Amino acid sequence: MIGNDPLDLGGKIAFVTGAGQGAGRAIALALAHHNAGGIAVNDFVPERAEAVVAEINALGVAAIAAPADVGDNQAVHAAMARTAEALGPIGILVNNAGNGGPNFRMQASPVFWETDPAEWDRYFHTNTRGVMNCCHAAIPQMIKARQGRIVTIISDAGRVGEPHLAAYGAAKAGAAGFMRCIAKETGRYGITCNSVSLSTMEPQMDPEEKAGFLASDQAKALSSRYIIRRLGKPEEVAAMVLFLCSDGAAWISGQTYPVNGGYSLTI
Repeated sequence: MIGNDPLDLGGKIAFVTGAGQGAGRAIALALAHHNAGGIAVNDFVPERAEAVVAEINALGVAAIAAPADVGDNQAVHAAMARTAEALGPIGILVNNAGNGGPNFRMQASPVFWETDPAEWDRYFHTNTRGVMNCCHAAIPQMIKARQGRIVTIISDAGRVGEPHLAAYGAAKAGAAGFMRCIAKETGRYGITCNSVSLSTMEPQMDPEEKAGFLASDQAKALSSRYIIRRLGKPEEVAAMVLFLCSDGAAWISGQTYPVNGGYSLTI
């Protein structure tokens, strides 16, 4: 590289939710590679968080595990207080935890009017309330520093709509709307708030199993709906998040960026 790293994070401390696997893990590692001063790895499963902490430490970057259910406000506040004590004030928050929440594998639902209302809250618990809880805990630290970056991972199910995912889409749309609101509340303090909208990502499987799935008719049918005819990779999500956390995105706030292989188009 000639000159300085345009994506240098300047030693800011990052808190990344759902970072024990998939896109969250890739985001945490990307931040570590670009001079984050330390990273709190949140995951509902402590062992997953600890494994990613070890990977980050191997890069020479400080990291701690911050296991918590993001839908639990008290647990989130406690995890962020531990982070500030161990690493320093939080300057970057990435709200990546999502899908159906802890211990639930994401899947298509029946049409909305045939769903069980008891199932709706699992989506709002993590995808909406979880984002609100994390912002509630992190923003005061950013205001005190008069700078900060908040990025929330949403879904095209909430951005443009998707059948059989109504409750999930509503929860993600709620998170995106919330981000636009807090962007207007926090901008005067040098804080930016943006969202990244995803479509279908490669499944989290061992390499051999994943190769078999990607060669299957099911995967080919999914890929045919995209301009770039394949599913997304965690590193592609991480690249957009890294940019939005950097000074290169200092004049961008309240926006939603699709990283979706051309699944949906906007003007």
